[in-house]
Amino acid sequence: MALNQAVVEKLGIAEVDLARQLSGDVCEIFATMVGVEDIQQLTKEVEATTHFKNSVTAMVGLAGTCNGMVCLHTSQNLALCFTAQMLGMDLSEVNDDVDDALGEIANMVGGSFKHHLSNSGDDIKLSTPSVVTGT
Repeated sequence: MALNQAVVEKLGIAEVDLARQLSGDVCEIFATMVGVEDIQQLTKEVEATTHFKNSVTAMVGLAGTCNGMVCLHTSQNLALCFTAQMLGMDLSEVNDDVDDALGEIANMVGGSFKHHLSNSGDDIKLSTPSVVTGT
């Protein structure tokens, strides 16, 4: 993660410390919402030719004193597992429940980022989550 130096100075925190806080929040969200205690253990490798095939991507935009996008990109199978864990039900195909669940996770992560990057809470706005499914 690379932040504008002026933003880091305004926040009064070292970039490495901010990254640690954000990472901790992401781990807590995944542990609480989907029962993944160690997010670092999730597979990170993808083949370039299939990067968006059979995937779900949830996005939340940040706009204001800091601008950016929080994206949660995962396979459809993992999205189904996350949703099943959140809703306590079995799912066999990607549907609106999956979109809503992943959108909510992205929204929670975006809210965490906003909290850490904002001085007043009003200087950064979050967009409504958007979810895209690749087949």
